[in-house]
Amino acid sequence: MSQTIAQKILARASGLKEVEVGQIVTPEPDWVLSHDNAAAISKTFKKIGVEKVWNPEKIVIILDHVVPASTPEYAQNHLDIKNFVEEQGIKYFHGMNAGICHQVMAEKGHDLPGSLILGSDSHTPTAGAFNAFAAGIGRSEVASIWATGHLWLRVPESFEIRVDGEMPKGVYAKDLALHIIGDIRADGANYMSVEFRGEMISDMTMASRMVLTNLAAEMGAKAGIMDYDSKTEKFLKGRAVRDYTPVKPDEGAEYHKRREYDAGKLTPKIAFPHTVDNVYDIEKAADIDIDQVFLGTCTNGRLEDLRVAASILKGEKVNPKVRMLVFPASWEVYMDALKEGLLETFIRAGAMVMNPGCGPCLGAHEGVLAPGERCLSTANRNFKGRMGSKEAEIYLGSPATAAATAIKGKIADPREVL
Repeated sequence: MSQTIAQKILARASGLKEVEVGQIVTPEPDWVLSHDNAAAISKTFKKIGVEKVWNPEKIVIILDHVVPASTPEYAQNHLDIKNFVEEQGIKYFHGMNAGICHQVMAEKGHDLPGSLILGSDSHTPTAGAFNAFAAGIGRSEVASIWATGHLWLRVPESFEIRVDGEMPKGVYAKDLALHIIGDIRADGANYMSVEFRGEMISDMTMASRMVLTNLAAEMGAKAGIMDYDSKTEKFLKGRAVRDYTPVKPDEGAEYHKRREYDAGKLTPKIAFPHTVDNVYDIEKAADIDIDQVFLGTCTNGRLEDLRVAASILKGEKVNPKVRMLVFPASWEVYMDALKEGLLETFIRAGAMVMNPGCGPCLGAHEGVLAPGERCLSTANRNFKGRMGSKEAEIYLGSPATAAATAIKGKIADPREVL
């Protein structure tokens, strides 16, 4: 039976030669990821009655959602997590000086080709950029894996998305991802494994590929996966914490759906409130007043994103009516941006450079919105209340769009300033 990447990875993790779509399997994951919610997970784990986690070397915990702690409750959660990590001898714990979990997973060499990664965060599919099957699961599911080492999963249908051609000036991976979501809708890949390939995907950097797999979650996908190539190998050289075996689909593998896109026809996109699939060409958003510009998150807080935005802001000033927040995705990104002078560019332009973390993305702290305010964000979600008040509005766009908007004070087309 010809197998897709998802089928091959799930079969291997389940100790099987092959699996069928729809089959229920009970794999052992290579990694189990959690973040600040590990405090709640640890409480559930203790209720199960198992004293020790099944494998302390396959658990990764990264503090990122509210760092530093904004309330005594969050501070207590962090303390509980640190105590649990010490008690259980968990090897891979990254405290609040690491960054956003999905970026840190890649930087620290946990996102390995051919691996199965399950995490208590809905954007765990980001790791699929490295040829992994990575899926978000619930907190109680993570607790059960900590106790037993297994979780049942249904083998998903696979959805192949091919992107060929060359992106026009001013168009980026975020625009492509929003275009796809606007086309297939937020439920267009429900519980499917989306395999991205084509000329454009091969040309993309690893950072850009991570944008697509991150936003696979907003297509309803269980996982988003890229093929392994020399760029994957180069990124992982000196980072990978274990040996790995890349996976490619068999010739003749069956795909439940297929879509093809011509990158050359793309334009900058904006997702309007209050759903990520409410996508339009940027012209429709022209001159919408913005109160806050948010550059960062696990979607667009990487070095190449900061470079693009800084190139537009260099020598310019953030509009006095706008507050611009810049959140590098990790301290590694922060340090690289510091060495390149990007952070100085942001500061001189009038932006506020913040510590790496999720911060305002989930409406936790460091930049939430007041009633009636509008934000242009490079994040992945824009539903009501996502960044604070339910009466606020969130528009999603690329880092280039964010920078152009910060200067103008209104949603602006980056092609006009590049």
